[in-house]
Amino acid sequence: MIRVQSIACMYSCILRGFEMKHANCLVGAFAELSARLCSTANRSASTAVLLLSLFIGLAAVHANERTSSWPNFHGPNRDNISEETGLLSKWPVEGPGLVWKFSGCGRGYSGVSLADGMIFTAGDFGEVEMVIALDMNGRRLWKSPNGKSWTGPQPGSRTTPTYSEGILYQMNPAGRLAAFRARSGEELWAVDLQERFGAKHGIWAMSENVIVEGDHVFCVPGGSKALVAALDKNTGETVWTNTELQETAAYCTPALVSHKGVDTLVTLTQKSVIGVDAKTGKLLWSHPHVTKHDQNITTPVFEDGHVFVASGHSGGARLLKIGGEGDSAKEIWWNEELDNCHGGVIFQDGYIYGSACKKGGKGFFCVNFLTGDVRYLKKMEKLSLTCAGGMLYGLSQQGKVLLIAHGPDKFEIVSNFELPKSGKMPAFAHPVVCGSTLYLRQAENLFAYDIRGSRE
Repeated sequence: MIRVQSIACMYSCILRGFEMKHANCLVGAFAELSARLCSTANRSASTAVLLLSLFIGLAAVHANERTSSWPNFHGPNRDNISEETGLLSKWPVEGPGLVWKFSGCGRGYSGVSLADGMIFTAGDFGEVEMVIALDMNGRRLWKSPNGKSWTGPQPGSRTTPTYSEGILYQMNPAGRLAAFRARSGEELWAVDLQERFGAKHGIWAMSENVIVEGDHVFCVPGGSKALVAALDKNTGETVWTNTELQETAAYCTPALVSHKGVDTLVTLTQKSVIGVDAKTGKLLWSHPHVTKHDQNITTPVFEDGHVFVASGHSGGARLLKIGGEGDSAKEIWWNEELDNCHGGVIFQDGYIYGSACKKGGKGFFCVNFLTGDVRYLKKMEKLSLTCAGGMLYGLSQQGKVLLIAHGPDKFEIVSNFELPKSGKMPAFAHPVVCGSTLYLRQAENLFAYDIRGSRE
């Protein structure tokens, strides 16, 4: 029989071919595999074919795990649009097939990120918040503490870990920002944003998913010593701070955009929309965005020198145009009914799609980005969104999952199903589509559903 050591070597050969992503490497791997098969005591052709098929299948799975990536909140392009293709255009009545369920996420609302064949999230376990890593089969690899858990209003974890070059970055609700080795969970550094910058947040704690770009980690402490700050991603040391506005942090994850040749961090504080030079920290522009309940959560959308922002509970939506040399902003339109709260919005082909809050529009909307013309406002439950394969995936806070065909002249709920009931905590985490899998977080549970089109 073929020895275990030989099998391991054969599998390694195949993996090298896939990982190198070159045809000649793959051919070489197959040649080496054939040689090893022929040199074994068991030269049965059927055994060789069986093993070869097995290794090819395993290697393909492994390669897919390594290439599937959603490294931070809203994905590799930070636009909440997956590049996956060949997905189911309609689900079975009972919903797509459940691949696995992991019930050890802890208390909270953190979403998932995926990179390097691993899945990351966070949750509260008693008095401690934990960052968690799973393998692609939903088995826990490690969990590491990141400060105290949040026991105030809407208790539980908030933020999705951000992956960059083998390191995870996560901010807990009190403003402890830490870096961990993605493979082991070892903490590399941590910064207390309250202690360093006097960070201040609203009633629902700090909920920003930090952006990592180049050598910097960008965050919005909203404190007296830094409204916005950039840290060295390798050490946690302060690179720059901005103190030009004395405002409090909102719950918003920034957008990092390029305008007039300047990389600009665009975000919401609790009173303003701001643009900050990502290289120097200089405030480029600001515009008032005052809302009744300070629910400034939705990540701004930037397109062609324009910025769209929206806030919940009748906070409404507005479009700004950046003027001059990127150092001013003027309001183009505002609409109180488009009060997207925390479910995110999708920008596609000149239109914004989102879910209005229970206080304002109370429905799903499509609006022309530049003009503010509302194409439709469908009365329905509030949804968290993502987009893949030209369709929208929505998750209600009650755990209902929707597949939506959409366009400026089209809105159709094609399929729907409900997540298994799991306690009273609402489902606030945004859906994620990555590697032909739909990931849905509700309370302590993470569900993985197979949505490959081959299932039709």
